[in-house]
Amino acid sequence: MGIIKSLLDTDQYILTMAQAILHQCPGTVAKFKFKCRNGTGVIRDSKGMIAPFLDRLDNEIDELCKLRFTEGELEYLSEIRYFKKDFIDILRLLQLNRNHIMTYIEDDQLQIEIEGPLFLIVWFEVPVLAIISELLCEDKFDLEKAQRVLSSKLISMRESSMGYNFTFADFGTRRRASRSWHEEVIRTSCVEARNHFVGTSNVFFAMKYDLTPVGTMAHLWFQTWQRMQYRLGLSQQAALDAWQKEYQGDLGIALSDIGGFEWFLKDFNLFYAKLFDGCRHDSGDPYWWAKNLIDHYKRLGIDPTTKVAVFSDGLDFPKAIDLWKTFSGKIKTSFGIGTNLTNDMGLGYVAPQIVIKMVECNGGPVSKRSDSKGKGMCEDPEFNEYFAKVIAEEIENGTFNKIIQSSRN
Repeated sequence: MGIIKSLLDTDQYILTMAQAILHQCPGTVAKFKFKCRNGTGVIRDSKGMIAPFLDRLDNEIDELCKLRFTEGELEYLSEIRYFKKDFIDILRLLQLNRNHIMTYIEDDQLQIEIEGPLFLIVWFEVPVLAIISELLCEDKFDLEKAQRVLSSKLISMRESSMGYNFTFADFGTRRRASRSWHEEVIRTSCVEARNHFVGTSNVFFAMKYDLTPVGTMAHLWFQTWQRMQYRLGLSQQAALDAWQKEYQGDLGIALSDIGGFEWFLKDFNLFYAKLFDGCRHDSGDPYWWAKNLIDHYKRLGIDPTTKVAVFSDGLDFPKAIDLWKTFSGKIKTSFGIGTNLTNDMGLGYVAPQIVIKMVECNGGPVSKRSDSKGKGMCEDPEFNEYFAKVIAEEIENGTFNKIIQSSRN
């Protein structure tokens, strides 16, 4: 059996995205590509060889495509209220298709392309990234050193957060040093941070350790709606509409940076601000983001202390605790810590910032325009420029909310 031993060994947002895709846009086809943000993407084994790494990756993907959900796993999912019976029944039949994913080396760089029906290919993203991360880390891992570093972090977190009801969740599946270390992080956090550790994005470990599985929507949800029946300027609110249609008040955290936070706030009118429980920060300055979110709620006449600001962009404990102290009493806060928990072992090794992102949907390009340099992604410069122009026009002329309101009357 390979590195990934269960289809539940993935992030919660993959399942919530898959159900929404099944019900709201079932005929959608898409293409995803791999990218390394903080390096060249050159992938070599410990002897400096590329080919063995690719062979091992391909073998792991072969094993991944043999997995099926077990009855026990499906029973666990069926107890989560927002998963519907037809979705669970379809998961009983689900098996990833090896023909949907291709890996190769071009100009000394790893290339991965995933293409096919969106409902079927969305499942590849998290486990494939976890496989790559583990293969890259295996000769750099020191368990005793990693355990000391983790314990030191948790002790420092407890001391720094005294007097504050600081809580955090694990968001580290995609870039973990290994599956076994990821489990060790969760097991240790349950014991040494039991008053602070509130859940994990990893559904398998949530099931195993009786934790809350955490996650809502991803950037690909907004990118999908860039290629639906709506004009591009309407895509962000169309995505929010479809999400609420699917989950009816559950999973009420809106992702805020598919086209920049300023555009998001222009779209996030009174209707959506009341409808959603809060928003998630994933790029740009988190202090600026939270201050402007609070001010936005106040302008709309909404008490921001009734809403939630979720932080998940490159966090460590010191930064998360400082954000908590800064905004305590001003808005509810929640923190998802990923790579710093599951792939920071104090060895001087910088974990690769690897991602798999949607680049096409229904035959056309899509774009993610981030508030952080290097986190945006679009393979079509012309479309990316057009998307930027549309966003600027929507912000400038303020017609968006008038159009939406008119369409509802």
